Amino acid sequence: MSVPNLPLNEMSVEEKLQTMEALWQSLSADPVAIESPPWHEEELAERERKIESGETKFVEWEKAKADIRRRTS
Repeated sequence: MSVPNLPLNEMSVEEKLQTMEALWQSLSADPVAIESPPWHEEELAERERKIESGETKFVEWEKAKADIRRRTS
């Protein structure tokens, strides 16, 4: 199957986002059809291990956003 040649250079940001949303809706309609790669399961297991061991610290979302903004400005 070939991918249709979309006129990306001619599309506005809004049109590109709408296209991405349409693709995501189509893909997520049948989540069983999307197989997670093996590394994903490994990463989730590692994160669970860190949570259970207390190695991972949670931060309130508003504080996390503020920290990210501060580091990137």
